[in-house]
Amino acid sequence: MANRKLTFLQMFDLNFGFFGVQIAYALQSANISRIFATLGADPHQLSFFWILPPLMGMIVQPLIGKWSDRTWCAMGRRKPYLLIGAIVAVLVMLLLPNAGNFGLSTAYVFLGLNAAMWFGLFSLIFLDTSINVAMQPFKMMVGDMVSEEQKGTAYSIQSFLCNAGSLVGYLFPIFFTWIGIANTAPSGMIPASVKWSFYCGAAVLILCVLYTFLRVKEMPPKEYAEFHKIQPSDEEPASFLKCLVKAPRTFWTVSLVQFFCWAAFLLLWTYTNGAIASTCWHTSDVASAEYQAAGNWVGVLFAVEAVGAMLWALVIPRFSTLKRAYLVSLLLGAAGFASVYFISNQYLLFISFLLIGVAWGAMLALPFTLVTNALRDHIGTYLGLFNCAICLPQIVAAASGGVILRCLGGSQAAMMLVAAAALLLAAASTSIIKEK
Repeated sequence: MANRKLTFLQMFDLNFGFFGVQIAYALQSANISRIFATLGADPHQLSFFWILPPLMGMIVQPLIGKWSDRTWCAMGRRKPYLLIGAIVAVLVMLLLPNAGNFGLSTAYVFLGLNAAMWFGLFSLIFLDTSINVAMQPFKMMVGDMVSEEQKGTAYSIQSFLCNAGSLVGYLFPIFFTWIGIANTAPSGMIPASVKWSFYCGAAVLILCVLYTFLRVKEMPPKEYAEFHKIQPSDEEPASFLKCLVKAPRTFWTVSLVQFFCWAAFLLLWTYTNGAIASTCWHTSDVASAEYQAAGNWVGVLFAVEAVGAMLWALVIPRFSTLKRAYLVSLLLGAAGFASVYFISNQYLLFISFLLIGVAWGAMLALPFTLVTNALRDHIGTYLGLFNCAICLPQIVAAASGGVILRCLGGSQAAMMLVAAAALLLAAASTSIIKEK
């Protein structure tokens, strides 16, 4: 049983739901700053809206990992959480883009935020949390069901589907604008092109997740123990503290690299819209057609990023070691971030985002391959804790983003230089990783 091999189709089925989940994640990352700016948020407030979602992730993800390690039922081990997360995400995706439609925009101002922004903020919390609840089981199921020899292939399939989903999600707004759906709206309301993007993303999400849910059968406890060459007692509940104390060195070193990586990408998601609106469209008026056009172009650029990630996935296996692939990927990504500051032509930005996509592709596949290869038991708990290396840097970047922006004179484009510096630190940190 330990030599159990999966076919390509089985690994594809295992990961296919990730395609739909990533559409939702792409819509969130490309449009949240645009949505809150449209609802009336000041540029210095934008990073504030990104603090609570990763904070919730730090709380929820370790719990989901620990609980799913202990869940053995008729539906499976990880699949129940996958389905619950997807259902909640769908409901929130139907509500979030309508934050400006409930007559709340100018009423009930609290702590400098109007009621529509508060509604959007809590919707974002639930959306990010539910997306992560739906996303994590895919990573855990690969750890559960795929041999060490096949994990590289399985995570590559997951990375491809992830970036393909991103491509679709990023292009939804400009596609709906192209077919004639309005890309502007009255002050304080979200354009219809964005609303329809979220509606369609929700539909694709639930269909893809149901496909994986129905096609994949998880291993029962005895078969799982035989496959991983462990005793059932090894999988008995362990405290988070005990798991952290026993965590392999790879867990910590890769977490350090991820800290700098995710801080950089949080800045990207928060400030790209305002950055290219000022550098390429020469506007900061969120109600203008130019600003909304820049919002659509952000989706195109993020789609280019996804293409870069998919193409780079074909290059990564050619490196002699995963560690070297990680280093080169992050250095190229840093160059892409830095170039955004200097480019004022919207089409030349394709080069920048292809390079950013190189870093993104490496971030999606390499860390989980490195970490799961170093783990023997409590995979769900460890991956839940590893998610803190994704959430914590986003919290730090979000909390400090407004302060840094003020120090840079309010230039959202200059925040791309800060992101580039973070990726350089990540690249330097790869030197301490030891591959198992």
